[in-house]
Amino acid sequence: MAEGQSREASAYGRRTGVCRHCGALVGAGEPRCMMCGGAVAPPAAERARGERTDPETLRFLRAVISRPATFTFVFIVANVFVYFLMWLSGGAQDQVLLAYGAKRNDLIQAGQWWRFVAPIFLHVHLPGLGPLHLLANMYGLFMLGPFVEKLYGSAKFVVFWVLTGVAGVAASYLTVRPALAHGAVGQFLFKAFDTPSAGASGALFGLVGVLFVFGLKYRHELPEGLKRAFGTGMLPTILINLFIGYVARGFIDNAAHLGGLVSGMALALAVGYKRPGARGTVPLAWHSLQAACLALVALSFLMVARHFDAPPPRLKNIPNRVKTLGRSPVAAFVEAVNDGRNALVRFEQGDAAALAPAAEKLEKTPALSEQADALRDDLKALVLRARDIADDKTLQPRDRERRTQQVAEDFKSWNERFDQLVETEGDDLGIKMQKSEQPPDEKK
Repeated sequence: MAEGQSREASAYGRRTGVCRHCGALVGAGEPRCMMCGGAVAPPAAERARGERTDPETLRFLRAVISRPATFTFVFIVANVFVYFLMWLSGGAQDQVLLAYGAKRNDLIQAGQWWRFVAPIFLHVHLPGLGPLHLLANMYGLFMLGPFVEKLYGSAKFVVFWVLTGVAGVAASYLTVRPALAHGAVGQFLFKAFDTPSAGASGALFGLVGVLFVFGLKYRHELPEGLKRAFGTGMLPTILINLFIGYVARGFIDNAAHLGGLVSGMALALAVGYKRPGARGTVPLAWHSLQAACLALVALSFLMVARHFDAPPPRLKNIPNRVKTLGRSPVAAFVEAVNDGRNALVRFEQGDAAALAPAAEKLEKTPALSEQADALRDDLKALVLRARDIADDKTLQPRDRERRTQQVAEDFKSWNERFDQLVETEGDDLGIKMQKSEQPPDEKK
């Protein structure tokens, strides 16, 4: 290599640059991009052009990167905090999800408008996968949020996040159409059942839509190295996620994703961004819209608190929740109910030793559904009544026998109600009645 070329390559290697393959920022002296693995140094034929655009790219990046991304991290913390509260209430199952404001059409039609807003900050606890839904969405927000917030500013970012999230929930609301949920396309767009829905995916797709339109709308003023990161560079992300939604139709709320994506595109078409080097204050109208969106979120969760009907989150629940990490709440519920029933059977036979442990386990059982939880509480009350009878040494034999008989009759009635629950809701809850096999010579 000639001396001039060597110096040129050395100088190039000392500069911070942008990967020509994926648009990621590459540190000084790095031979390859940490994101895609592509070689940093361009071919000799392109080096001169790269040298000319490099200062422009650096100026653009420095101007944008120096801006704050405060609300990206505020929203991440808010989502994690709400998930933690739900975890303390028994886990993100249907009853808890609905208590915290998840979308369900019949409840919205009954006047609970806040279910258009609260779901943006709720996430489902997936059986066997735990907080994967939360982690995936928060990773997406961490990767996309700073780009949008730094390009448009915090006020516009808050408006984008809330409005596209609400648009996603509204799209989910409008597409509960059992008559149309047939065939591959119908199942992709429409839902046959009005089940609880929650998640920040609609708002995340909104950010994808914003960046897609941003790259196309301002392609003539973007530095060469960034044109691949936005605009058409977002197409693989969009197409891959739509394909995943198509494969997992019936499980993923594709309507919410599309509602967020389209609304994000529409907002980006109408709204300008803060160009590098631009000075001046953000118009009062955007600050007003930002305040209105934040007030809407706060009011929605105030309404959630006023109508809350799930076990309240308590810090004392942490040890028990830690013990049940990775376990299905259905399994824990069934185990606690079986322990309570067995303890009452043993009590009728004169053995009260299992009553206190059974009552404690029933107290800590995670929530499943309104009817299931009511039966659990009734069983716990029966176990506590039996324990009180066993512990009361002042009872006369006749009174003890009478009260024991009353517990047995109430327990029989409870068993009939529980069998009815299994028959009507068992498939939805994942509970099945296990019948004991009869001996071959026994007939009924």
